[in-house]
Amino acid sequence: MKKKIIRIAAAALALSFVFSLTACSGEKKASSYADGTYKGRSADHNDDADGNGAGYGEVEIEIKDNQVVSCTFKTYELDGTLKDENYGADLSKENRLRAQKAVQAAPKYAQMLVEAKGLDGVDAISGATISYNEFIEAVNDALSQAAKN
Repeated sequence: MKKKIIRIAAAALALSFVFSLTACSGEKKASSYADGTYKGRSADHNDDADGNGAGYGEVEIEIKDNQVVSCTFKTYELDGTLKDENYGADLSKENRLRAQKAVQAAPKYAQMLVEAKGLDGVDAISGATISYNEFIEAVNDALSQAAKN
């Protein structure tokens, strides 16, 4: 008798889980964006525990037919200096390599956004998480400007 009650309870629990997933996965309202070019900016980020990564990111996205068709992403130091091939030149070799990995990730994030047709397809690149966070913030800022009411 106990086994039968346990099976019934387990089946009921499983069914309630399936129904809750179905309810949560209901139709998502698709965002609607106006065609055009939009710029977005992340918040200023301070150094991490190792003193790396202070700055912000900026994107420029082009939207056509409700999709991002092009994107550029650049990162800057807090004073507005572009992070480029010279970024981190004054750091130790290990920290310079980290700094350059983050710089090299910027165009990859932009490319992932266009290829994936949305942020859901953009994954963080190991060693460039601060840039990833800046990218996500900047894209969300640009998309909020493009959103149709």
